[in-house]
Amino acid sequence: MKKRILGKSGLEVSAVGLGCMGLSQSYPPFLDKAKSVAFLQRAVHMGQMFFDTSEVYGVYENEKLVGEALEPFREQMVIATKFGWKIKEGKMMGLDSSPAAIRKAVDGSLKRLRTDYIDLYYQHRVDPKVPIEEVAGTMKELKEEGKILHWGLSEASVETIRRAHAVCPVAAVQNEYSMWYRKPEQELLPVLEELGIGLVAFSPLGKGFLTGTVTKDAVFADNDIRHTIPRFNNAENLRANQKLAEELSDFAKKKELAPAHLALSWLLYQKPWIVPIPGTKSVDRLQENMSSAYVELTEADRKQLDELLSRIEIVGARYSDAQESMTNR
Repeated sequence: MKKRILGKSGLEVSAVGLGCMGLSQSYPPFLDKAKSVAFLQRAVHMGQMFFDTSEVYGVYENEKLVGEALEPFREQMVIATKFGWKIKEGKMMGLDSSPAAIRKAVDGSLKRLRTDYIDLYYQHRVDPKVPIEEVAGTMKELKEEGKILHWGLSEASVETIRRAHAVCPVAAVQNEYSMWYRKPEQELLPVLEELGIGLVAFSPLGKGFLTGTVTKDAVFADNDIRHTIPRFNNAENLRANQKLAEELSDFAKKKELAPAHLALSWLLYQKPWIVPIPGTKSVDRLQENMSSAYVELTEADRKQLDELLSRIEIVGARYSDAQESMTNR
């Protein structure tokens, strides 16, 4: 598997990582525990070494799966997980990035992941009640103690990133970025390049939309995250956005590629420090996603794709109002 380094951190990861959330939440149906562990270990044998999880995915269950699956291969793996939630009796009760909460969270994640250290530890959502300098200071202490090797931020504003980086260097920022969500290009990418911070792009396939498998008449289960998102749960938005999926599919066919190959390779060509983490539960899709790192687009291909994207307007919000309110913008 090709590898990349996240910014100037020195942290080397798979060029295309694996988002593990869908094994436990947001994208039903879910595999049972044995099949989930087997899938993750199959990913390792296929060459994957960068796995992304969080304490809140399935409320602890996803970390347990990742920990059990990767324990035999731990030294060769890069595991990213996240903190920042107030969790009580198995339920999310809001945000909490106080130093005491962070220390409780990291000890819990270490135990569930069956490891002595976390390679990349993200603040999942910025807590407005706790100054980011205080969070960064705690991360500095955890690094000195060897509990984490690197840290990062998720869905953070550029101002927050600058303030955090000044206290303890940030290795990576996790943010949605794809052919159908390009807002990071406006402010985020220039700041990350300036500061030498990597970008880990989640939902790089537009929550499945860019693969061409989401039809204009799609209906999502109540426990499917897309059920809450205007780009998916509004029939007019879904129909209007089909133009992008259709044209991407047509372009892919001409190149004898899958749409996912184009979407992921396009992301990889944007910057050498960008690493997408598509999620899947299918070995075939996993192989497809990982092989995108080997797709070579010509300059003419890239120009044609950019032209295609520039003339197609994407309609509908990427998050519900409640989800968007949790981001640090």
